[in-house]
This record gives sequence, structure tokens and C-alpha cells, in this order.
Amino acid sequence: MYYKMMYESPLGPMILAASDTALVGAWFEGQKYCYGALQGEVLREEDTPILRKAAHWLDDYFAGRMPAIMTLPLAPQGSEFRRLVWYLLCQIPYGQTTTYGDLAKQIEERTGKKMSAQAIGGAVGHNPISIIIPCHRVLGANGRATGYAGGIDKKIALLHLEGVAVKA
Repeated sequence: MYYKMMYESPLGPMILAASDTALVGAWFEGQKYCYGALQGEVLREEDTPILRKAAHWLDDYFAGRMPAIMTLPLAPQGSEFRRLVWYLLCQIPYGQTTTYGDLAKQIEERTGKKMSAQAIGGAVGHNPISIIIPCHRVLGANGRATGYAGGIDKKIALLHLEGVAVKA
């Protein structure tokens, strides 16, 4: 069984989704790939402890309190490759960024498989837990904000909140 609740962020409404044991989704309403792997699943509107904890985490984040990612039980659904990319995203510290190319190099170091920045971009773009798994901290090779499923304006706003100056 999956549960969902709405969260009113300073950047617009978000949908939070959880199983009985972990957060499985956090999307800006109407964003690309909204609901991801949960597409077609029944999500019961219910305020659960996990969803409340995620909402409090987001409150802390938007207040600039830098909450730790690992304080939330996360269970993003995706392929082994995507889950590895999402794991690496969680290693990017608050207020810092990396590039798609740098993530490709990290994947190659871990797996021994050559990886393109475009393949990384696909996994980053399908991140089902926006903000908490910080895909907004990934920039193009030129240091510009590119490719955010929630919209470039939101990506830039999130980075500015973290003290990162970035251009579209």
C-alpha cells in the first residue's frame, strides 16, 4: 500500500508518497515523470508518520537548516543503475555541486563500465525523490543549470537557497 500527501513548498505544491516503511516519492506537482514507477498504483491520501517526517525535513531544508538525508527512510524505485546514481547524488554535500560528467566518471570507477553524461542525465532526471535526493546539485559541464524535471527555475532557486550562484 502507498500513501500520499500534499506539501506546500515555497516553490509550489509537492506530492509526497510513501510505503509503510519508507519515502518513495517527492515531486513538484505537474513535474516531468511525476509518480515515476508508482504510475498506475493506488495512493491513499493519508498523513502517515513517514510522510510527516518528510514534510518536517522539507520544512527544515527550506528554512536553511541543512537536514541530513539519511534521517529519512528512503526507497526510490528504479533499476540498479538508477539507484546507484541516486546513491551518488546523496553524497553531494549541501551547497556544493557536481556535473553529469563527474558522476559518469564515478560510476565508471565503481562498475568498470564506461558511462556517458547523457546516461547519467537520464537517471538523474528520473529521480523520484526531488530535493531530498539532491538531483538539483548536478550541473552541465559548463557549470550551467540544465535538465531539472521540476523546471530550471526551481533548480536555480534551490541552489540559491543553498548559497550556490548558478546561471541557466
